[in-house]
Amino acid sequence: MTGFTAALLLVVVTAGVLRWRRPAWYWLTFGVTLAVLRVLVRYRSVMDACGLTVPPSRWRLALARAANRPVPDSRPPRILRVRPTRTGMVLRLGLRPGQDAFDLAASCDRLRHSFGMYGVTSRELRSGVVEVRMTGYDVLKRVQMPAKLERTPTRVPVALREDGAVHYRDYRTVPHALTLGATKSGKSVYQRNLVAELAAQPVALVGIDCKQGVELYPLARRFSALADNADTAVELLDALVTHMEGVYQLIRAEQRITADVPDAEIAADIWDLPEDLRPVPVVVLVDEVAELALFSTREEEKRRDRVITALARLAQLGRAAGIYLEICGQRFGSELGKGITMLRAQLTGRTAHRVNDEPSANMAFGDIAPDAVLAAIQISPDTPGVAVAGDSSGGWARIRTPHTSLRKAVDACNRHAALTPELPELAAFRPVLSLPAPDHEAAVETAPAVA
Repeated sequence: MTGFTAALLLVVVTAGVLRWRRPAWYWLTFGVTLAVLRVLVRYRSVMDACGLTVPPSRWRLALARAANRPVPDSRPPRILRVRPTRTGMVLRLGLRPGQDAFDLAASCDRLRHSFGMYGVTSRELRSGVVEVRMTGYDVLKRVQMPAKLERTPTRVPVALREDGAVHYRDYRTVPHALTLGATKSGKSVYQRNLVAELAAQPVALVGIDCKQGVELYPLARRFSALADNADTAVELLDALVTHMEGVYQLIRAEQRITADVPDAEIAADIWDLPEDLRPVPVVVLVDEVAELALFSTREEEKRRDRVITALARLAQLGRAAGIYLEICGQRFGSELGKGITMLRAQLTGRTAHRVNDEPSANMAFGDIAPDAVLAAIQISPDTPGVAVAGDSSGGWARIRTPHTSLRKAVDACNRHAALTPELPELAAFRPVLSLPAPDHEAAVETAPAVA
């Protein structure tokens, strides 16, 4: 065996092992080069087979006849740019006259098989230009977030999309969101990862956990207010409404609507205020919202009506005051009583983990993205954390949250506990933390209690 043959065999074996055990490493070392060559070589024939070509123009036909040349071939979309990424590649295509972006979107599955890629998605960037994103391997099987992520006080990364892009939770674009999922579907990990990301940002976290606080109270050091039962929750929501009204009074006082004030300086929400006057944004996390809507006595029904009314007011009016809702639950349908569908209509962002039946998926996407319903009910129980994320625009994508243990989330909240703002209206609901145990005793931390 010659040295060249031995080296070639070693390279082939290495590539096979990497593709089996470390698909991301294989893609960066071997896969991306082979995929780019495969796409460029097969491009014209694949586009022709998928019906993504257009006949030659009349002037080209006339020129061919005048020069006594063969009839020109049909033309595929122009390749404007090929950009390899860490999970696949991105093709930017220029459409020919008569082509439509929908034709490419309908052919994504055929392009995936023809080019030997794991996944293909497309979206229209502008008139006549379409971006086709291809993934070389299953990026959701083992989620690895990029090393460099963009973070702002109202925009944090929470998951990885199936096309390799990062899925952000942007509160200024999508103020309120609904997260659904059955037991053991990964809903709690999604919420935990969101809290861990928000802990490092200058925002106030307010939690309502009617499961006696088992989900959110371990993270209490970073929360400005917490409620662990429905009775405390209704009082906390009323206090939030009072806080919202106070913020609106501040905005009114600082609007400065005079003839000599430029339009860009007129305040309409907290982000138009000067930084020294701007109230801290508030993210309200509600875990198991059904516990707030269920009742068995007349007194509980009155409490339930107050809760739903307060949540609906916060959803309708809270955005300009910097109050954002994150509502989680297993189901969120009309069987929870009056006002539920009105509240759901205000929740722009929708995320559905694995659900037990189709009606549960319809609660999330039936009114905004019917195509996402089928994708939500097809999530396997063997892949916790996989979800379908969509919004009122009708677009949706599969995502998966990186596994965040409770210990990691607790450490993040403890590390950034100094950032916890104190809101006067919510001072009565600030969690009271236990004092450190003496040195000679075991340092066992007890569950925080509401003041």
